Amino acid sequence: MPRPGPPEPVTSALLREWLPEHEERGTVLVVGGARRTPGAVLLAGIAALRTGAETLQLAIAERHASGLGLAVPEALVVGLPETGSGAISRAAVDVLGELVGEAASVVVGPGLTDPDETTALLEGLLPLVRGPVVLDAFALGALGTHPALGDPVRGRMVLTPNTVEAGYLLGEEVDDHVEAAAAIAGKHDAVVNLMGVVAAPDGRVWRDSTGHVGLSTSGSGDVLAGLVGGLLARDPDLARATCWAGHVHAMAGQRLVPRTGLTGMLARELLAEVPQVLVELRSR
Repeated sequence: MPRPGPPEPVTSALLREWLPEHEERGTVLVVGGARRTPGAVLLAGIAALRTGAETLQLAIAERHASGLGLAVPEALVVGLPETGSGAISRAAVDVLGELVGEAASVVVGPGLTDPDETTALLEGLLPLVRGPVVLDAFALGALGTHPALGDPVRGRMVLTPNTVEAGYLLGEEVDDHVEAAAAIAGKHDAVVNLMGVVAAPDGRVWRDSTGHVGLSTSGSGDVLAGLVGGLLARDPDLARATCWAGHVHAMAGQRLVPRTGLTGMLARELLAEVPQVLVELRSR
């Protein structure tokens, strides 16, 4: 693959230059949360609210819907049909159709488990999406195996892979994050956030060096996906929102280090830091 040019550094000054003159506040829909992984939807959903989404809708395995509704009283919670193994069933498309079409942004993947059911779910769901969509976790594996799944939302996708998921999307082992992010962005016509590198399909690349190893904690990727979804509900520019989300995610982690160190950080602790990070970034 051709090597992209040097990435532009993501800085607070750059992000402030990108502040839109007028911001909307739309609805974010998060789809995921199988039987064994309901917390992923909670993390992503609260992250979207913390970035200023006007309303939040959470779609999760039916058995967890009531509990999640109590845990996140700010959200509309929809129960989804499950398979016998507890995965979200492909039949969830019938439940989600109207919500997906009306959402300002959609996040699909946090807490999904079964590869075959996830593939079928995306096949039915993505053609119904009207705005930008964020794919994370098992949704990325499905897209990597079946690239045509992304055709209905080409040019409107943000992908948030870790290194392993990036390998699935690329079809080969990842050696260089900049090269891999750029190649995935071009292959899938999507904006990609890979380990602090953001790449757009038109060849633009940015690198955010603010992150640290503490952000590899379990659930941190769900928070990042939710941040992207929340910011896309305010500003539909995919690259701009993704760079903002990555920097907010990293800065929230930096604020926790004095209290938790690098190895004691919990993903849910990032959420409380997000509003203050946004205030600081926008006011300096």
